Amino acid sequence: MGGTVRELAPAKINLCLCVGPPRHDGLHELVSLMQSVTLCDELEASDAGRDEVVCPGVEGPNLVSAAVASFREATGWDGPPQRIEIVKRIPVAAGMGGGSADAAAALRLLARRSGTALGALEAVAAALGSDVPSQLRPGRALVRGAGELVTPLPDPAGFGVLVLPSRARLATAAVYREADRLGTPRSASELAQLAQLDPLELTGVNDLAAAALSLEPSIADALTQALAAGASKAMVCGSGPTVIGLFDAPPAAAVAAAALRETGVDARAAGPFPASASLLG
Repeated sequence: MGGTVRELAPAKINLCLCVGPPRHDGLHELVSLMQSVTLCDELEASDAGRDEVVCPGVEGPNLVSAAVASFREATGWDGPPQRIEIVKRIPVAAGMGGGSADAAAALRLLARRSGTALGALEAVAAALGSDVPSQLRPGRALVRGAGELVTPLPDPAGFGVLVLPSRARLATAAVYREADRLGTPRSASELAQLAQLDPLELTGVNDLAAAALSLEPSIADALTQALAAGASKAMVCGSGPTVIGLFDAPPAAAVAAAALRETGVDARAAGPFPASASLLG
């Protein structure tokens, strides 16, 4: 397949995130209800003289480069070099899985280019990072293990998400280290019990919230803002520092975001990203 191929990379939110003890590989066991949302980066791939990733405005290593190299190594695909350009809309180092979303989207792009089945890329996705497997097929999923055990779930009824990004950035690894210092992780038996519950019963629970607040106290103000704007629940998104507010319907989140922007607050609105909606052609 030649020409230009495009793909959306939707951000993720963790509607619940329960964290257990670290495993032998240092990664923490977790139980999470992950939902892709309509705040998306966009990737565009075209044939080029060499494999390269271009992401204007974002410096440093990009997980997409690793995804391209891992894809070629795992599949043996010797197709033409690819130039992948990323339009960033997902906040960076914000707990919304933007880098992982981009890597997963790159794998989908290369799968289309090469005729590779997505199912053959699950191990590649897991090796790239704990959030990549759940974003290989955007939508809603129950995520367990250290992120590699993904059970797709039906699309939910529409709801609204108020997104309050932060100027601060938090590295996921630093937040987990702080959670360990605070004694946050649950026991393996407690986590196993939570895995048997309907994850919707845990909506709003984020075991990393205390660690994120410890590292970035300004998160508390954003939580207050989200509730004051009418959210039924306000929570730290993933490892933070982004805060999300949940609304019963997307229009209510859009109204809240618009009102906050009038006061100078960086506020965005999103809704659930439906499964199988990522192809742009």
